Amino acid sequence: MSTQPLPLEGITVVAVEQAVSAPFATRQLADLGARVIKVERTDGGDFARGYDTAARGLASHFVWCNRGKESVALDLKDPRGLDVLHRLIADADVFVQNLAHGAAARLGLDAATLCAAHPRLVAVDISGYGSEGPYAHKRAYDMLVQCEAGLVSVTGTPEQPVKAGIPAADIAAAMYAFSGVLAALVRRGTTGRGGPVEISMLEALAEWLGHPLHHVMHGGTEPARTGVAHAVIAPYDAYATADGGQVLLSVQNDREWRRLAQLVLNQPELADDPAFATNAARVTHRTKTDEVVAQALAGLTAVEAVGRLESAGIACARLNTVEDVAAHPQLAARGRWREVESPVGPLRALLPPINLGGSQEARMGAVPALGEHTCVALRALGMTDEQVAELRRDGVIA
Repeated sequence: MSTQPLPLEGITVVAVEQAVSAPFATRQLADLGARVIKVERTDGGDFARGYDTAARGLASHFVWCNRGKESVALDLKDPRGLDVLHRLIADADVFVQNLAHGAAARLGLDAATLCAAHPRLVAVDISGYGSEGPYAHKRAYDMLVQCEAGLVSVTGTPEQPVKAGIPAADIAAAMYAFSGVLAALVRRGTTGRGGPVEISMLEALAEWLGHPLHHVMHGGTEPARTGVAHAVIAPYDAYATADGGQVLLSVQNDREWRRLAQLVLNQPELADDPAFATNAARVTHRTKTDEVVAQALAGLTAVEAVGRLESAGIACARLNTVEDVAAHPQLAARGRWREVESPVGPLRALLPPINLGGSQEARMGAVPALGEHTCVALRALGMTDEQVAELRRDGVIA
């Protein structure tokens, strides 16, 4: 049985990108076979390169979002550097940018301008708040957008709102940009025309707030912050175990509560106790419900607690650390780990979660050094060694 090629082989993407939202979007395209040319500043490149040094000297954000790309370093303030970029775009299928508000338009790199000049091009503008409206000019970083989108208001404890522990606004925008590109390429296959794609971090994250947003808009109250507990289901929380771990369990209906009472709590009389027999009663008596569950699990190790809950048919999970996830037996059993090359040697990385049966495995290319592919890209445009050397001497490329 022959293996199909990756679906984006033959597609060229040019990206003027930084931080997370655009780089994470274009990394998805690279994983699926696209050639992604990442255009960076000559003076340090994508500023995410400097966020930390946790990945054996490289920045963890950068390693995560930029494997499989070619790095071309250009000074876009120099007309010669901007000309090189426009020549790269002329040969591309997709262009993605997430520059500060107004910067792309000043350089002629906004989606509308580029698509007018190149009708087959799919051009993506990613911004914090969109191209119009009273917030269009505002600087937008992930935590700020999490606050504006209301995510922080529903995350945390009753006493303290907290941001999500991952860049949720960036990731939301990235994944809508990724799917927007795929949709636009499908349409181009039918019509022959690309077109602009606009993604706002605020709009992407507001869409993800769908349940609480619809609840409030249509007559409900503001959702309560409940930590890892569920606002309207009990017991549904994390409970400490004898070995210092925590196990989260979820009882979704009254049949499950009876099994929990009989087989895990060893208190069968609670199965039909009016204070606990229905979810409404358990929520009303949440403190007492949590107490009886906590007492039962406190005498068990996390492994014992999970085993007993699973035997009783109760949904449960370990409250894992990030280190635990890196050693997760399910990820290991499914062979999800690979190594990608980088300037500091091989680095461990997860296969992307899109599994295409019968296709080649995702292309998990190397993490590029700044400007690693500049000369090759310029020579492919027809420039001579002398012209490339002149641009390097003048600081137009790196």
